[in-house]
Amino acid sequence: MQTIKTFGVIGTGIIGAGWAARALARGLNVLAFDPGADAQDRLRDNLAQVWPVLERTGLFPGASVDRIRFCDSLEEVALGAQFIQESAPERIELKTTLHAQIDAAAPADVLIASSTSGLLPSEFQSHCAHPGRVMVGHPFNPVYLLPLVEVLGGEQTDADNIERAVALYRDLGMYPLKVRSEVPGFLSDRLQEALWREILHLVNDDVATPEELDAAICYGPGLRWALWGACQIFHVAAQPGGMGQFLKHFDPSLFPWTHLEPPKITDELVDKMHSGCERLAGDAPIDELERVRDDALIGILEALQQRNLGAGAVLNQHQKRIRESVDSDSD
Repeated sequence: MQTIKTFGVIGTGIIGAGWAARALARGLNVLAFDPGADAQDRLRDNLAQVWPVLERTGLFPGASVDRIRFCDSLEEVALGAQFIQESAPERIELKTTLHAQIDAAAPADVLIASSTSGLLPSEFQSHCAHPGRVMVGHPFNPVYLLPLVEVLGGEQTDADNIERAVALYRDLGMYPLKVRSEVPGFLSDRLQEALWREILHLVNDDVATPEELDAAICYGPGLRWALWGACQIFHVAAQPGGMGQFLKHFDPSLFPWTHLEPPKITDELVDKMHSGCERLAGDAPIDELERVRDDALIGILEALQQRNLGAGAVLNQHQKRIRESVDSDSD
């Protein structure tokens, strides 16, 4: 059942535009605000680019890019939306100010979520008059395709409001993962950071290039990660004893390979990383690479749908609800 009619977006960069696209595909109205001079044009261009992707994954009845309205102020969004997703830059002072402004303007029953990748909700809800409705809803890029959203509250967030947000995100076709402890970086970014740290060390120490490290991921473990996480993968790999046997044979303390601290980000390291990534991209512009990425992601999702695994199972449920909604409208 559709839980709201109007979705609010504060900040319309890559993440904010992704939220707008996902909400529009659900058949919702969207109110958006961003103080950037060309923000409205960039948002419209972004939606035009990704809409064909959403047509492939499924649109609810009434879904249209025409259902978005770019507002003149943050307060206009806050007054008109029934759920507000903030996707401003990762600066705690800015987040704190924005959430206080949104909280002051929005009706008391409207939930307010931040797309922050790692800032703690207890910090940016501290200046709100109604902190119980303020939380984190951390998505992954591209938001309109990847279903995961990490949901967590701060010290003052009401548990009932977390459940309301989970229900809304699920209604948008997402996989809401409740993070039970308020920790910096949450879950997925903590895991990604560990991998990213090792990549920087290996490049910095001239052990490997960015191209070689990407190959080490996408031709091997990356393929497995699409259907299972590391725990399930290693559990299956250690047959017949499973994870218990795996840990006995591969105790991480026996293999002190990794670095626990990141390397210093020097100009030399930046140049190595950037030049390597430029070689990986070749002559293709970023918007073309985005189209390649989205097309490949849809192919992976479709393959997972056939086995009802992982993100494919989430998409199966979402498309089932679209069909039911279409049938309901035709009755």
